[in-house]
Amino acid sequence: MTKTPLVFSLVREQSLFMTIIMSLLTFLAVLTFGICLSIGTGVLRWNSQWNLFGTVQIMTQTNEANAIEIIDKNRAMFSDVKEFSKNDMKQILKPWISSGANLDNYLPKMFEIKFKQKSDIRSFDSEISPYARFLTHNDALKNSISAGWRMIFISLIVLILTLGAIGICISYIAQNTAMLHRRELEILNQVGAKTSFIAKQMQIIVAKICINSGEIGFAISVPVLLMILSSAHGTRVGLLAMIGLNYLGWFLLLLIPICIIIFAIWITKKTTIKILEDK
Repeated sequence: MTKTPLVFSLVREQSLFMTIIMSLLTFLAVLTFGICLSIGTGVLRWNSQWNLFGTVQIMTQTNEANAIEIIDKNRAMFSDVKEFSKNDMKQILKPWISSGANLDNYLPKMFEIKFKQKSDIRSFDSEISPYARFLTHNDALKNSISAGWRMIFISLIVLILTLGAIGICISYIAQNTAMLHRRELEILNQVGAKTSFIAKQMQIIVAKICINSGEIGFAISVPVLLMILSSAHGTRVGLLAMIGLNYLGWFLLLLIPICIIIFAIWITKKTTIKILEDK
């Protein structure tokens, strides 16, 4: 069985140039989407880790007995209650106080509470607020979570711009190929070749370039993404330590080059038909 030869083809230099450009754009698309998914996973993990935690700070000794009584009365709501000692408080404040400072009379009595159900937090807050300051960890870490969502939004903008650049690049490939083979197009039109046949020839060229560039771009982006995740986990603190990719995330990343190939084939068909209609 013999293969039908292609009517159009790119010279080696053009094919190499287009492959390099598409590999770079695929690399940026996969990397950007991977960062977006990683940060999103980190934000979700961060929320799930801290949304049941709260801190009670008893600021004055006159309210201490009432506040502790409320905590003891509601222990059925809690899965864990930890009281911070004065030494613990000093260690927390150590970066912000001068050496030799005596804070024993100024440090509040503080409890860290983990609730069994998130719905109990509001009722406990209203009950203890007259006697102590109650702060949920989600409220305390709101700025970090907000920064995470902003980073996701920026990553999505970069991804959209990259996909737009891919569309422009594919359109250029189709137009450039049509210009190089203008004589062949005229002959095909004269002999009555179908538009779908001509478009298919162009699609095969673009598909081959995108398949090669997709493999290259994905192969380069994966180790770079792993390096970024490793560096983030190395901080061992804050939202950065929570970012990562699960199996679903890696599967979605694998779909990016495939989606780019499908998108490129579709763009090529639309561009080729438009070129033929304008002739």
